[in-house]
Amino acid sequence: MTAKRKASTQEELVLLPLGGTGEIGMNCYAYGTGTERRRQWLLVDLGVKFGGEKEPGIDVVLPDIGFITKNKKDLAGLVITHAHEDHIGAVPWLWPQLECDVWCSPFAAELLKLKLREHGLEEQVPIHIITPGKPIKIGDFTVDYVEVTHSIPQSHALLISTPQGKVLHSGDWKIDRTPVLGKPFDDDRLAAIGQAGVDVLVCDSTNVLREGFSPSERDVAATLMDIIGAAKGRVAVTTFASHVERIISAVRAARAAGREVVIAGRAMRNTLEAARICGMLADTGGFLDEEAFGYLPPDKIMLLCTGSQGEPRAAIARIAEDSHPNIALEEGDLVIFSARTIPGNEKEIGAVLNNLSKLDIDVITADDALVHSSGHPRQDELKTIYQLVKPRALIPMHGEPRHLRAHAKFARANGIRETLVPEDGKIIRLCPGPLEVVDETHFGVLHVDGHLIVPGDDGPAKERRKLSFVGIIVATVLVDDHLQLADDIELLLDGIPASLQGHLEDVAEKAFDSIPRQRRKDDGNIEDIIRTAIRRAADIEWGKKPVCKIIVIRV
Repeated sequence: MTAKRKASTQEELVLLPLGGTGEIGMNCYAYGTGTERRRQWLLVDLGVKFGGEKEPGIDVVLPDIGFITKNKKDLAGLVITHAHEDHIGAVPWLWPQLECDVWCSPFAAELLKLKLREHGLEEQVPIHIITPGKPIKIGDFTVDYVEVTHSIPQSHALLISTPQGKVLHSGDWKIDRTPVLGKPFDDDRLAAIGQAGVDVLVCDSTNVLREGFSPSERDVAATLMDIIGAAKGRVAVTTFASHVERIISAVRAARAAGREVVIAGRAMRNTLEAARICGMLADTGGFLDEEAFGYLPPDKIMLLCTGSQGEPRAAIARIAEDSHPNIALEEGDLVIFSARTIPGNEKEIGAVLNNLSKLDIDVITADDALVHSSGHPRQDELKTIYQLVKPRALIPMHGEPRHLRAHAKFARANGIRETLVPEDGKIIRLCPGPLEVVDETHFGVLHVDGHLIVPGDDGPAKERRKLSFVGIIVATVLVDDHLQLADDIELLLDGIPASLQGHLEDVAEKAFDSIPRQRRKDDGNIEDIIRTAIRRAADIEWGKKPVCKIIVIRV
């Protein structure tokens, strides 16, 4: 037996990723300060990712924060870097487990309030509005919000200072020197932080495989101005609902072309309401509801709508299916997909594009023109932040395994000697001393299934996934007082070829007849033997082993 490692009494600053390392989405990072026996924790971001084919019936996937919940008496608070769903979406679902204070920007606060209101939590969650450049003392941590450019307003890196050392947590960022909304990327602020000394840079890895710099939002705005200005029929622009800069660029292009703007999609309306409250829509004019779409001439209308990722119930998907109650497009109209394809959504987006093609609607995507620019740093932007911040060490975050490993390799090739590729659930000592995994703890995912939070790994989605491949058989077995069948065994087949029904019923009855009389007294024996026989017979005839449920009824 291996001896248990003696707990260290050294004061340390550690990082525990609970989401966002090894995946794009569901960002959740816990920083700890203190000794191994007693640490205080600061949670950075609490986001979601969305269910896909592997999670049938699941809309939202949450990080399992059981470790933090178990230690919530030592939780100093939750700080939010920006208002994207993969950074704030889990707050209304998981805050009741934490019951902590939350710090965020005014824009993030407005969007968060809308979410909390839907969960009946708006009056319960204490939200503190931050001011960039004014450090906040949160327990044993000092947090300084540092403005960065990204694809949503008021995005921030976090300078986290403790007695053991300093970490710059980059959040999501890019270098945009000519943004449409907000201030340009602030090299001077990051250079000053670097001069004061940074131990570890925990940095966005999403675009590490791409060379050069990301195009500016102003370049995208110019392209949209040209395309919308030249369009003859109706124009629809679908983009991320949270991308206020992109929305503003599209609206300005519409106004220049003499077009009214119709909004479709609740998420987009919520974002615009939050942006208006924060004073970001001063020059965009008013918007029309979707009911007005059919009453305006084709060359006088532009639609802004959700669904850039192929979401089946979103506006553009329903328009492409010609099933939207208020909006229809026709031959000669134009749809602009002003968004990137998030990995995993290719099939859904392809279906929308094909449906639009069947209607003879023209489509422009980011493959055709500069109608989208990522909000994440490419290689030359990463080099720039390395040179400005001059960290001792780097930990890549926000990426799939290939992104994280490529980022670590890229950082070493550009002068950062010390790197460590993180994994969810692994506790990493950041300082003092070299980067090192010093412990591990429980991690995983939770599923939002309808209105309930259920286990992710062994929850309902696992069974649904199996059912989607092999179907289900339910057998009803009536056993009388003489331990004989009181009636024929009936099988209910769902998702299974009907031609198997008679054969499998015969197999089930022969299996029952094979059971010794004394063993028929045990329902468990009957269930096991009939289940095994049905599955084996189905495999021989069909090549698949269905889920099989046996109901024994004594009569």
